[in-house]
Amino acid sequence: MSAEAVPVRVIQTHPRAPVAGREGAGPPSEFTELARRIKDAGLMRRRYGYYWTKLIGVPVVMAAAIALFIWVGDSWWQMFTAAGFAVLFTQIAFLGHDAAHRQMFRSGKWNDWISMILGGFVGMSYGWWQHKHTRHHANPNQIGTDPDIDLPVVAFTPEQATRPRGRLRRWAIAHQGTFFFPILLLEGLSLHASSVHRVFAREPLPHRSVEAVFLAVRVLGFVALVFLVLSPDKAAVFLAVELGLFGFYMGMSFAPNHKGMPLVPKGVKLDFLRRQVLMSRNIRGGRVVDVAMGGLNYQIEHHLFPSMPRPHLRRAAPIIAAYCRDHDVTYTETSLWQSYGIVLRYINRVGLGERDPFECPLVAQRASI
Repeated sequence: MSAEAVPVRVIQTHPRAPVAGREGAGPPSEFTELARRIKDAGLMRRRYGYYWTKLIGVPVVMAAAIALFIWVGDSWWQMFTAAGFAVLFTQIAFLGHDAAHRQMFRSGKWNDWISMILGGFVGMSYGWWQHKHTRHHANPNQIGTDPDIDLPVVAFTPEQATRPRGRLRRWAIAHQGTFFFPILLLEGLSLHASSVHRVFAREPLPHRSVEAVFLAVRVLGFVALVFLVLSPDKAAVFLAVELGLFGFYMGMSFAPNHKGMPLVPKGVKLDFLRRQVLMSRNIRGGRVVDVAMGGLNYQIEHHLFPSMPRPHLRRAAPIIAAYCRDHDVTYTETSLWQSYGIVLRYINRVGLGERDPFECPLVAQRASI
């Protein structure tokens, strides 16, 4: 682990792991044994009561929010309502994320349809998200493979920093740390645009017509409601506030999970346990952080066991941390605000052209042999 991550609490910083890239890297029984312990602890069992309560609550809370919006009427006080909608949509997106990972039900179809419906609530295509997110989970922080570190507006690798042409774009990349969090205000717009593009693109997409209807009802229906209740100037500001805060909330929840963690060169193979643990970061905090981040603060546990119901992640964390310590696998945990500092310093270093700002410890071990 790079010495740059000074605020990070790391459990065991010098792993005696096998060399990355060699065939059969990592004892094959390590993850199997961990999975057995997790299953024996009952942490993979379904939490139907927890999820049914939330699923019933979604339409109820949404109806209450719309009723409040109509009751307040044409007022600038509606900007607070816009912020409330942004929080509500983000929490629904977290719930859709749980369903997409098969955390709710045993039936894959039930999970798929719930995720598709919840995605419709927030204006997101389930098919687009699933295609992108599945690739991320398979190879987190692997250059050329993980779509979450290959974005058009931010460079996460030295190679990406040298890619832009033109003085303005090079200047923007060199100062990307300054713009990173403000750019998140556009994440909601980008999510809607990517979803619409995916639904109307020629690539195969299951349930295309259903997703098209959901997107139309959510995007066009919500915009129509806003303009019916509010005057044009207030409506425009309302939509800007809601969409901006929705994207910002989403981005602030996902950014701490992998950004600034080691990068894996394309083609390097790691065993499953190390591939998921070494590239992920947990966020310390109590129940408030658990709710605010939708369980994403337990990123290591989520990547090791994607179908583990969200309520079990907190109980799984100490078991997995101890297991990683016993097997000399780096388990990284920090506070939320410290993680943002790490992310900013990391992308600043990349933007300024520093080579290998964060190198995978297993890759470094390989190079020293």
